[in-house]
Amino acid sequence: MVLTGSFFEANEGAGSAPLRAFSPYGLSKTLTAAAAQFYADREGFTFEKFVIPNPFGPYEEPRFTAYLVKTWLAGETARVQTPRYVRDNIHVSLLAKAYAAFVGASPAPGTVRRLNPSLYPESQGAFAERVRREAAAKLHLPCGLELGAQTEFPEPPVRINTDLVDAETLGWSEVQAWDELVAYYAP
Repeated sequence: MVLTGSFFEANEGAGSAPLRAFSPYGLSKTLTAAAAQFYADREGFTFEKFVIPNPFGPYEEPRFTAYLVKTWLAGETARVQTPRYVRDNIHVSLLAKAYAAFVGASPAPGTVRRLNPSLYPESQGAFAERVRREAAAKLHLPCGLELGAQTEFPEPPVRINTDLVDAETLGWSEVQAWDELVAYYAP
């Protein structure tokens, strides 16, 4: 049995202690994982878990990177309100390849496998600057970026995954992934 989880769950990834679920979504994923593990054990299934960080790329929900690129395409300056949170962002195309490789591998009987794929474990400010550099080079726009003065931390300051993905082994190209992201939003 393969279950997908989230690094927002309790006791997943690495980061600020305690590693508790810090949202209703994280709590629901924590409870789901506990129930799945219980039934897999009871029924004699091999239990495997693939833990998803923050995916981004073409067709993503209109979240952080979508906001950044759309703001720059409108000729405006993007503002990051939570630049000091450290999160783990991963291109969705690399996440998909890592997932396919994970479910395609045969587990040893009686083992518990898990993969917590990681690509860019860094502050949201540093990640926004990474996106800005890539977008500016490809769009030939200034891509202004302002980082807010974050003083409140209602979420854990650090939550990242722990398994750096070997992109070369998976046949994934970072350059191509950035090209695809910018092309998806560009007019």
